[in-house]
Amino acid sequence: MTKLAIINGRLADPAGDALLSGSILIEGDRIVAAGDIAVPADAERIDAQGQVVAPGLVDLGVFATDKPAFHFGGITRAALMPDQSSLLDDAALIRQATRAGKPDFWVHPIAAATRGLKGTELAEIGMMQAAGAKAVGTGRQWIADSGVMLRVLSYAAGLGQTVIAHAEDGGLAGKAVATSGETATRLGLPHAPACAEAMAIARDIMLARQAGAAIHFRLVTTRAGFDLIRAAKAEGLRVSCGISPAYLFLADNAVTDFRTFARLSPPLRSEDDRKASIAAVADGTVDVITSSHDPRGAEDKRLPFADASPGMAGAETLLALSLNLVRDGHVSLNRLMTLLSANPARILGVNAGSFASGSAADLIFVDPDAPWIVDSGKMAAAAGNTPFDRVPVQGRARRIMKGGVFL
Repeated sequence: MTKLAIINGRLADPAGDALLSGSILIEGDRIVAAGDIAVPADAERIDAQGQVVAPGLVDLGVFATDKPAFHFGGITRAALMPDQSSLLDDAALIRQATRAGKPDFWVHPIAAATRGLKGTELAEIGMMQAAGAKAVGTGRQWIADSGVMLRVLSYAAGLGQTVIAHAEDGGLAGKAVATSGETATRLGLPHAPACAEAMAIARDIMLARQAGAAIHFRLVTTRAGFDLIRAAKAEGLRVSCGISPAYLFLADNAVTDFRTFARLSPPLRSEDDRKASIAAVADGTVDVITSSHDPRGAEDKRLPFADASPGMAGAETLLALSLNLVRDGHVSLNRLMTLLSANPARILGVNAGSFASGSAADLIFVDPDAPWIVDSGKMAAAAGNTPFDRVPVQGRARRIMKGGVFL
């Protein structure tokens, strides 16, 4: 079996407290050891030249597989949401989805919780798990029927899978495209109160408690929502949550002038909620940072704001934007890699996202200070619908390894 040693790197180990100089020893497609280790004489040596060596990013909850964007952003694994042109509510479609990224990245499909994602009839969750599904998801929608949601949670708990939930009360959110507040009122946009998120979270936490299930709220974006997550964790419930950089660095005023690139789901929140999101990352309430990658072309975005499709191309900017949290002193680089790699891998139940012995040899070399400017017209993604267009950022993945092989 081929031995490979990565030397002279600064290791961003999610299990550590700070960057450490060291080496990583790989045999085949697995990490054998990392840190201050003796490198075998027969190992091929790769000099990291002082760059940060980190686990490949595990993006929990993308809406499209996108090789150029993933490689640019350092994403080696992507959990694919069930909301596809052919909804992932059938075992055959799950098997097909698991092969979608080979040999360039790993795809971990999320099984639709209900048939057609209609929120009424349970899908064949067990059969989809056997076909390769790594979690169960409600998709872009909240399951309004509490009885159905309880059955989903109970079934998933019996299979040892996490339910990935959308946190927005559909009765309140309705056809809203913005958060209630000054900006939405001034622009005359259909809007819903931010409490739609907390109401959905509160109900689903109670159902998860009843079912003894693990639940992950894919995007939590409000102070009230984070308070509920904190309380559930303090109680010992298996509750986790994620966020994407848009909600950390943009507020609802970003939709001024009807900027459809800032049309997201859930919609951007108030400045107060944005600051609460930063605090939730800093205090450990947030478990995952995801790109929510959803490339949308002109036919979806060059429309009146209320008619435009929600979503943003986030894979390329995930790492660079998240590094702002390190520069601003909210988290360490090691902690950031826990949010981007180790925690999403744990929630999915895959042996990746860390430097532990036996973990998948999915790695990235990172230059955290490399400057570049986000340009929606030049993005590698299938479409460049980013609200961060023309924003200067720092941080690039310089090399990417999947399963012990550099891509």
